Amino acid sequence: MNKKILSGAFWLSVGNILSRILGIIYLIPWIMMIGNDNISAAQALFNSAYTPYALFISLGTAGFPSAIARRVAFYNSNEQYKESNALLKSGLLLMGISGMLCAIILFIMAPIIAKSSPVASSAEATRAIRIVAPALALIPLMSAIRGWFQGNQDLKPFGLSQVIEQFVRVLFILGSTYLVIYVLRLNFNVAVETSIFAAFIGAFSGLIYLALYFRKNYYADFSWKLDSEEILQTCRLIKITFYESIPFLLVGSGITLTQLVDQVYFKQILNSLLGISLVKTQYIYTLFSANPSKITTVVIALATAISETSLPMLAAKRTEKAEILEILSKNMEYLFIFLLPIVTLLVSLAYEINFIFYSKSVQGGVYLQMNLIQSLIMAISIDFLTLLQALRYSKKAMTYMSIGLLIKLLLQFPLVYFFQGQGAIIATDIAFIYICIFAYRQIAQAFGVRIKRDFSIVLINLGFLILSMLSYQFSSRIYNIASKIDAFMFSAIFSIILISIYILLLDFSDITYKSFGRYLIIKKYVPRHSKF
Repeated sequence: MNKKILSGAFWLSVGNILSRILGIIYLIPWIMMIGNDNISAAQALFNSAYTPYALFISLGTAGFPSAIARRVAFYNSNEQYKESNALLKSGLLLMGISGMLCAIILFIMAPIIAKSSPVASSAEATRAIRIVAPALALIPLMSAIRGWFQGNQDLKPFGLSQVIEQFVRVLFILGSTYLVIYVLRLNFNVAVETSIFAAFIGAFSGLIYLALYFRKNYYADFSWKLDSEEILQTCRLIKITFYESIPFLLVGSGITLTQLVDQVYFKQILNSLLGISLVKTQYIYTLFSANPSKITTVVIALATAISETSLPMLAAKRTEKAEILEILSKNMEYLFIFLLPIVTLLVSLAYEINFIFYSKSVQGGVYLQMNLIQSLIMAISIDFLTLLQALRYSKKAMTYMSIGLLIKLLLQFPLVYFFQGQGAIIATDIAFIYICIFAYRQIAQAFGVRIKRDFSIVLINLGFLILSMLSYQFSSRIYNIASKIDAFMFSAIFSIILISIYILLLDFSDITYKSFGRYLIIKKYVPRHSKF
């Protein structure tokens, strides 16, 4: 069981995290080409298109891929392979129609969304949103195929398709930006628009890879023909899976909905009520939301990889409480082992990271720190909600997310009015803390999972947090950071040393051996089963 979770988490982590890293690294050359004077406007424009795009992806897929994964895992565990294959056929049909509808709706609604977005020009935002709309026609199809692979616990194509999609997208962004800025010598807004269109190019590449992988590994044993009985069965499966996908829709789009609340209401409060100029509002929005969101997705991607690996296994073990408890315990164990030190390091190096990717800004560093702490709360919450859905507690998951979103809406106005960008972050924090507490309580009551089983991991990470803070305070006084290269070198050396110490702490406490069956650093020097 451990190997399945680790193997699945590996491929999903490779896909999720590597694609997110690619989505961050490209910012360095992209910003250099766009120019520091234009970056705030460029990031705000980029984000004004991508936030509604992400929400429409959730609407277009309607949680269907996760529901497909769970249903396919259930059918396979009962050797109902015919139903499993029929589900892919029905899923592709439904997702194709859904994608086209969402692309058309987003295209039509673009002016309405752009008018409320915190950007200086609504016309430019409208054009940006419409440029990204065609990608919505492809994403749901790709998601359905990934969900089917996930249900079959074949997570390699899931992860690699994400990497290919992002890699091609990044190449197109950088190539088109260079062409627009240095060859054609056009305005930076045109470069932003071509960068946004890269979403379609990347999606097309990922879909081609999935189709080729399916043809090579599954096509020979797969029949696309539907007889009258299968047509009726397909309609039934669509109905069942659509019903099961609704909770996944709400949970999957929860983070995007909070970002959309920020995008829509931030401008109204700062510009209309507080009288802050559109340019200043755009600048603050870029600092607290558009910039940090590129970094924090890495944290959320890691948690998503672990939770999505557990989902089909939990679906296949619906009545075996002992095995469910084991999967849940390992899920939380791996979540804390990987997630806590990454967030600790990123928070410690927030100022340097902000300098590397954006600019040398104390305010930007503070906003990034706050967003990273928020991403930890979000990641744990989404993991718990995904587990609840896999365990047939979908209504509970929907209830917690709905109340969390209501809390965000109620707190948004007063907190943003008094604290501006920091207020928007705090409102989201409170909403997801509520979700995290109540989702964990439900899992603990139903299956006997206890965080105290991971007390040693939490304790080590508390020590690691103190060590990181003290080490940063000491080393930052000695090392003078004057350029982006200086910031990168400092961050790299600091991270390597601190991560090595963290792994040693895990080794000396026997956590690595208990979790992975081996020691990671000290294995050559001590007996395998020695206690420290």
